[in-house]
Order: sequence, then C-alpha cells, then structure tokens
Amino acid sequence: MSREKLIIFTRFPQPGRTKTRLIPLLGAEGAAQLQRDMTEHILARMWPLVTARGVTLEVRFDNGSKAEMRRWLGNAPRFTPQGEGDLGVRMSSAASEAFSAGVQAVVIIGADCPALDSFTVALAFDSLTSNRLVFGPARDGGYYLVGLREPLPTLFEGISWGTGSVLATSLAKAHEIGIEPMLLPELSDIDEPADLELWQNIAQTSRRVSVIVPALNEAQQLPATLEAAAAGNPFEILVADGGSKDETPCLARSRRATLVRAVPGRARQMNAAAAVARGEVLLFLHADTWLPPGYCEAVLAALRRPDTVGGAFRFAIRDRFPARQMVEIMANLRSRLFRMPYGDQALFVRRWAFEKLGGFPEIDIMEDYEFVRRLRDLGRLQMLQAPALTSGRRWQRLGFFRTTLLNKLMILGYRSGVSPARLAALYHRRTS
Repeated sequence: MSREKLIIFTRFPQPGRTKTRLIPLLGAEGAAQLQRDMTEHILARMWPLVTARGVTLEVRFDNGSKAEMRRWLGNAPRFTPQGEGDLGVRMSSAASEAFSAGVQAVVIIGADCPALDSFTVALAFDSLTSNRLVFGPARDGGYYLVGLREPLPTLFEGISWGTGSVLATSLAKAHEIGIEPMLLPELSDIDEPADLELWQNIAQTSRRVSVIVPALNEAQQLPATLEAAAAGNPFEILVADGGSKDETPCLARSRRATLVRAVPGRARQMNAAAAVARGEVLLFLHADTWLPPGYCEAVLAALRRPDTVGGAFRFAIRDRFPARQMVEIMANLRSRLFRMPYGDQALFVRRWAFEKLGGFPEIDIMEDYEFVRRLRDLGRLQMLQAPALTSGRRWQRLGFFRTTLLNKLMILGYRSGVSPARLAALYHRRTS
C-alpha cells in the first residue's frame, strides 16, 4: 500500500438528491448531470497522482451502491460508502480508517472545486512531510481540501457545515490543539448559481480537442483529410509540415489549419505541433486518414472514465485491393486483444499523459508503436467502434503479402534491438 492516500467525497448522481441548491435553476436532472460531470472531471484530474506518484485513490460516495459506482466510473478507484453522521464525522472516519491501515498521509477533497488539479494536491502531500495539517481555502469560507498526517477527530467536531464559517472555525480548532496549518492557494467551489460560469469555463477548456496532422508532400491526400477533421468541430487543427516541396503548406492555410514548421520526421513533427496546441486532448491523425462523423464527441465520451488515458478508432481502409478485409481484421484484432493501435487509427491521448511520456520518441520509425506501449502503463486505452478510414496506397503499391511481411519485420527488428535508423532505411528501400 502507498503511504499516501487521496480520498474523494462525492455522491452518486441521483436526481433530486444532489446539488439541491442548483435544482431551481438546473432542474433535478440537470443538477444530477452537473454532479456527474464534476465528479468525472475531478477524478480525471487526479489520475496523474495515481500513475506518477503511486497515490492510493479511494472514492467515498453517498447514494447509490458500489455496483452503480463501478458501472459509472470503472474499477480503478476503491469505492466505499461514506456512512452515517454529518460531513465531519464521515471525513474523520475516512481518515482514521486510512491511518489504521498504515497510511502516513491523507488528503481529502470533494468534487465541487473544478479548478483543483493534481499539482495542488501533490503540493498538499509534499507539505505534509513537514506540516501536521494542510487546508485548501475556498472563497466561500469553507475549504476544498484537508490534508492530515495523523488522526485529528476534534478538528471535525462542532462545525456548521455548509456555512461561511467552516474554515475560520477549523483554523481556531487547529490552534487550540497546538497546530499551525499550512494554507494552499484559495479556489472556488461550485455550489450556487453564480458559480456556474466558472464551471462552464473550466469544463469547456477541458473538452478542447486539438487535431494534429504530420505531413510531408501530402497535397493530394490532405484536402479530404482536413475536410473530415473540420466537420467534427475540434477546437483546432494543426498541420505539422516537415518541409514539403508541394502545395501542402498552402492547402493547410487555405483550410484554416494552423501550420507548424518542423524538422522532418513524423515524431518530431507531431511533438512540435503538440508543443503549441491548446487542447487538453491531443488527436494525432495521419495525412491520408479520414476521421468519422462525430469523432470529437466519441473521443470525449471515451475519456469520461478517469482511468482512460487515450485510445484510437477502429481500423478501416477506404480503397479496394485483394485481402483488404484480412488486413482490417488482423489490425482490429490486435487492437482489441493487446490494446496496441497504430498511428493510422488516429491515436488520441490526454495532454498530461502525453507530457508525462515526453511525447513521441523521436526515432526514425516505430514511434507510434513505442508510444502506445508506454501509454498503456499509464492507464486504460479505449478502442472506439467508429472507423478511421485510411488510404490503401501502401497495399495497392506493394501488395498484401509484401506489405504485411515488411510491417512484421519492422516490429520483429525493433523488438530485437535493431536501431530505428537501420529499420527506417530498410523500410524506405523496400517501399520506394
């Protein structure tokens, strides 16, 4: 067990029993949907602590059941009912149980502070190495976070929860028992109608999808690819050009894509565009691959589960050639069984996960294979049913057997330790 435990308090989004102060404005269903969205948002933001820091994650829930919580949020967190008593009793019990199990530092947060991120929670854990108590002050007079290094049951007693005096009373209680708490930056909770604008701004930012298209002399393929990408209304489209000698740069600009000049090499081009992209979700699209209608909604729906760090679309080829269906079947079987999609399936990834991995490895070939292999270690990959339609030009030019054999040789060589530079040279000789 990790010595650090993060406990998130939330409620199963049952209409009429959550976000009740917002029901007059949003209705019971709307308030429940807000609770659902905010819980998914905060869990996704905290997931880097689980993968990068090894923090144990527990969700303490009210309403619903463990089975309902798992169907909603997956199996990754541990789910525990909050139990009886007021909020103070339930938080004190959660912390005491964690310390009894051998945990050395406990941080408790809610799902009501959308601006809270993993960096702030990591700061709370770091601060507990030299402080007995940490608070994250909320602008309404409460607190969005409490961090403990030991059980402090008296800290949670006699508090008028839901009022503007919660933090002041808690600080006074801490001083009474000889503790000087550390205070984190002040943030806002979402409890009243006036708070909704903040949530909408943060939620909109978190739903930004940046489509990144690496290209080199792709003037023939690029127009249709950009047209299909633009139809899905992403936040932005970036074409990472590796020094094209044809009309690729002009075509990118004419279709309102952002042109990013980069050193040739697919990995280097994608990394260069990712560095200036503004989306929280990065979707990497080959210049000869068409995205399906509604792809942005499909990607964002897949990422509602907090442990999902990325994924890809079903592989399909739009051009006819012998054994086309065999190629599709083999590729999709590989993706489903081994969670190993390749770049021509339009890989998408959360920005934090992309940055955690340092982007694509800047090697001459197999960059997508190596990236996905590492990405699987950070969380779940979701394979979408909608197809990304890629060009069949490789198979049409080389044939099914030659293309398949060459692809398998690249994988075998890479896994055997052959340098990517040598593999790339072989690949280009065989395909030129």
